[in-house]
Amino acid sequence: MNEHWSRKRQILACLHHERFVSGEVIAQSLSLTRAAINQHIDALKDYGIEIYSVKGRGYKLANPVSLVNESHLVNGIEGRCFYFDETTSTNAFMLGHASELKSGDICIAEYQSAGRGRRGRQWLSPYAHHIYASMFWRLNNDISHASGLSLVVGCSIVKSLADFGVEGLGLKWPNDIYLDHKKLAGILVEVSNSSAQKTELVIGFGINMSMSVEQGELIDQPWNDLSGLVNMPDKTELLIKLHKTLKADLQLFELKGLEAFLDRWNKFDLFIGREVSLLMAPNSVNGICRGIDEQGALLLENEQGLTRYLGGEISLRAVM
Repeated sequence: MNEHWSRKRQILACLHHERFVSGEVIAQSLSLTRAAINQHIDALKDYGIEIYSVKGRGYKLANPVSLVNESHLVNGIEGRCFYFDETTSTNAFMLGHASELKSGDICIAEYQSAGRGRRGRQWLSPYAHHIYASMFWRLNNDISHASGLSLVVGCSIVKSLADFGVEGLGLKWPNDIYLDHKKLAGILVEVSNSSAQKTELVIGFGINMSMSVEQGELIDQPWNDLSGLVNMPDKTELLIKLHKTLKADLQLFELKGLEAFLDRWNKFDLFIGREVSLLMAPNSVNGICRGIDEQGALLLENEQGLTRYLGGEISLRAVM
């Protein structure tokens, strides 16, 4: 870890969410000048950390931050684990090193300067607030056998969170996890390399743990995080659990396909049996959501019958 991040992590360790800490106390404990503390505080704000500053009282975190315990993480992950304070995006890192990777290798970062979601959308990535991770996986088959893989990843994330006691979880086809009907997590699967013999994938996922008001105002849809839970999962333990569950589920997917996950998906599907609109720009189609099939296609029923769709995004249809 370079000096740049070592100092900032030390300062974050001095700050509290519930009370103010004077700059003088922080400076004395770290053997730094007050001017240096001010500079680091300003830099942390640039990385998306909301810090209150009150003259005569000092500094206070607007909401909790959660840093990974690197040694515990690396020792708890089976396979290679790349951990960074800062990167452009975890998916980009893994795509750039795909030729060197094995299935299950994972990249985790505290901050992404260019985090991405589906369809080129920006994924806001304030430092130490959430989970940003990407796992490499190699399927020993052509790309057609990857159909429905993002749904498996969604099932894995929900199972991992549920094992930590999180309730109110739901799945939205094809790539989102919700908590109390607001978006909690997203998935971005990208193909690194594909042939008739193998398909190499980078599976990216982000989970909101503690969103600041300032960052939340930049999001254009209802969102949720884990900060309101009575027992918020430890970030490091959750990452270790996610990695283990995801590896096991992907191995099962290779053996038995999406059929092995249909019951799990249906249990958490937010839209099954509901009237929805499927958006396929510039068009849309309305109908009753009937879940998914064994290839991961959305099943939509209307006056034209039951039709399967592999692309698009669904939303609840407004009742007139």
